Amino acid sequence: MPTTKSASASPSAVRTVAALASSALLVSPLLAGTAHAAPADGGQLPKAPVPPAKMSQVGGERLGQSGVQVQLQAGAPALPKELTARSWIISDAESGEVLAAKNPHWQLAPASTLKMLFADTVLPKFPKTQTYKVKPADLAGMGTGSSLVGIKENLTYTVHDLWLGVFLRSGNDAVHTLSAMNGGTEATVKEMQKRAVELNATDTHVITPDGYDAPGQVSSAYDLSLFARAGLKNPDFREYCSTASAQFPGDMGKDGKRATFGIQNTNRLLSGDFDIKPYPGIAGVKNGSTTNAGSTFTGVAQHGDRKLLVTVMNPEKKQHNEAYREAAKLFDWGFAADGKVDPVGSLVDPKGAGNGTGGAKDGDKESQAALDSAGGWGGPWTAAGIGGAVVVLLGAVVFFARRRRALPDGERERRGAGRRKK
Repeated sequence: MPTTKSASASPSAVRTVAALASSALLVSPLLAGTAHAAPADGGQLPKAPVPPAKMSQVGGERLGQSGVQVQLQAGAPALPKELTARSWIISDAESGEVLAAKNPHWQLAPASTLKMLFADTVLPKFPKTQTYKVKPADLAGMGTGSSLVGIKENLTYTVHDLWLGVFLRSGNDAVHTLSAMNGGTEATVKEMQKRAVELNATDTHVITPDGYDAPGQVSSAYDLSLFARAGLKNPDFREYCSTASAQFPGDMGKDGKRATFGIQNTNRLLSGDFDIKPYPGIAGVKNGSTTNAGSTFTGVAQHGDRKLLVTVMNPEKKQHNEAYREAAKLFDWGFAADGKVDPVGSLVDPKGAGNGTGGAKDGDKESQAALDSAGGWGGPWTAAGIGGAVVVLLGAVVFFARRRRALPDGERERRGAGRRKK
């Protein structure tokens, strides 16, 4: 399925989040998850896939078991009803304790949530002020219907611009441009796979740097949470994933000045939508949607001193914003259950970190096997200025509404064709 497209912001106009905004003020549509049509012959729909009998036990034995895993203490709230995701996990972002999970090691298509691993791998390499002139070859090889931020060849962008394009609009054109800067797509994929192994993310096999559907490309709710937790150590990563709206460079005008256009984050727990409000205390991280993956989402939120990570993969209920709704329910439960559940496992630390609750030892056999086939988190994560939720000002909304009539060439058509893949 296609990817929604748009543009990212210039450093001077990035708008970060402060307080909850009414969903009535938000105008961008959410990219829907994949819908499944009835068979043309009138027969029965294929049976829903079931998790494998044997899954990885990185992080704890219970995490390798199928079905829901939770250990409630007396007086603990029950898990939310109607959680339809094939796989989900909720954990403490700082300690790594897993509070509850369902099939967290099930290897599934990740969609654009894989961009968290891309960012964790490539983001530290280039200063945000560095500039780059895009070559035609840089934008070659993107999947049909890819989500785009609106990058154009022969124009120059800062690294800051490009990363806003990755996080806000899930722009595969931004990913491919940064990959070109990093030595090419093939080299970047190899580095991402190596980084996954360093993080003990043994369920992940990388084929594309942008998460576009590809045979054999898989990750898991557990691994996506590892990528988010590692990335959130980086203040630039935190800035980009918590930015609700920004300005992105456009074409050069006849007067010699560069135009800009507005972009809004497609993470609907951050920016909201007509049928869902921003989640209080949300701070990112990344969403996705493709044919194979359905809807995927990893988010981090903070209430008081409590910081939680939630990953949801492929809700069976194909409702608008369903992945966000189920993630919000898990956040609500996790904050209410503080101190009332025993962990069922842990998010392990990277190889060599040796300072956390990691359930896998440094020489974990599964991790080593992944390293063979593929050929620190050093302290608590601190949210940068994230105590409340996102504010999208009415003036920004008016700006976006006007900008929709002045998108880059072909953007409106791409947006219609690519509404479902992020």
